[in-house]
Amino acid sequence: MDAFQRLFDRALEIVAAAMMTIVTLIIVAGFMFRWAGHSLVWYDEVAAISLCWLTYYGGALAALRGAHIGFPGLVNAMPANWRVAATFFASAVTIFFFALLAYMGLQVVQILKGDTLVSIPEISLQVTQSVIPITSALFVIAELVKLPGLLREAKRGPLMDHEVKEALESVGIETTEANPGRAS
Repeated sequence: MDAFQRLFDRALEIVAAAMMTIVTLIIVAGFMFRWAGHSLVWYDEVAAISLCWLTYYGGALAALRGAHIGFPGLVNAMPANWRVAATFFASAVTIFFFALLAYMGLQVVQILKGDTLVSIPEISLQVTQSVIPITSALFVIAELVKLPGLLREAKRGPLMDHEVKEALESVGIETTEANPGRAS
């Protein structure tokens, strides 16, 4: 499972980096054309959609890495069996929410059949809004991939906050599930 998680993480990282590059290029192009007195008619609409796509794909990457808002202090204050139950419950709620969002996103995509962007009528709104069900599915996959490790960590001891883990690893302190925060 670790190999799949690393591959999935890398794929999401590449997509998020590509989206960030695309958004940057669109914004720079929009600025330059407007500065030259030749505004692009499609700029505002495409820039807004691209930023949404970046947010959704970046959010899926953050979910996989455990970087979303959580309550590790509350969970860590619980006895081990409650920590495991709370961790499982939180993941189950997250999976349910994003599965529901994927389903509803598919409904929205179907409703938008035949609608197009205002500034570029050749692009269907189904394409632009497909980001909702696609990234919702990616969130579910991310949650399922990281759940076994979270449950093991909850059984062993306090859960480690994502930012603390990254900070320790950046200074060369290995953080594994067996020994979070201990020097290697």
